[in-house]
Amino acid sequence: MALSRRAAIATSLGLAACGGTPEEPPPPPAGPPSYSHLLPLRLAVGRIEVAGATEPNATRTMPPVPLVPADVIRTMAQDRLQAAGGPGSARFRIQIATLTREVSSGGMFSAASERLSCIMRCRLEILGEDGSQVGFVDAEARRGLVAAASNQVERARSAESIVRAAGDALNVEFEFQVRRNLRSLLRAPETPGAAPPAEGAPATPGEPVPTIVPAPAT
Repeated sequence: MALSRRAAIATSLGLAACGGTPEEPPPPPAGPPSYSHLLPLRLAVGRIEVAGATEPNATRTMPPVPLVPADVIRTMAQDRLQAAGGPGSARFRIQIATLTREVSSGGMFSAASERLSCIMRCRLEILGEDGSQVGFVDAEARRGLVAAASNQVERARSAESIVRAAGDALNVEFEFQVRRNLRSLLRAPETPGAAPPAEGAPATPGEPVPTIVPAPAT
């Protein structure tokens, strides 16, 4: 028995509803933000080392993670810090770089959502010529966000947004701590075309060797 026109349309609509619309794939991984447009923090040291976190839990991330928190911190350090020449060295450490999620499945009248939390923490250590630590600064940023989680695209966009916000906040806090606590080690921005100082040499001829304030006892 042939189906009527109305029955055929209803059947086709029902099949379309069961199939649903294919979910949009998540966006490709985004590169870390750049901080190279900002004035560099030039320290009176011979070299600067950037080191990652040593504990696996310190860089825990829950996918999707289009922008990795540890990559953002590393980029910030590489873009902002410069060795201006002088005794000793500096070591930048990534201490915490996490992105975690708490998912809520929603209810009959509410869509699924999730709470995201991003924590970034870093330390800049100043080392004497013998390798001993003689000063340091810490900086930390925390950001939280409650966002829709109905598909992978929304989840990825929310993750990228919160990681970028945490990175921007860490950059501001890090510069504040360096300028406040390591002021004697900061040097003026480099003159365009000037030759870089040799390792271990003062940034400017005749410039006195800076006094490094010892780190407080712990």
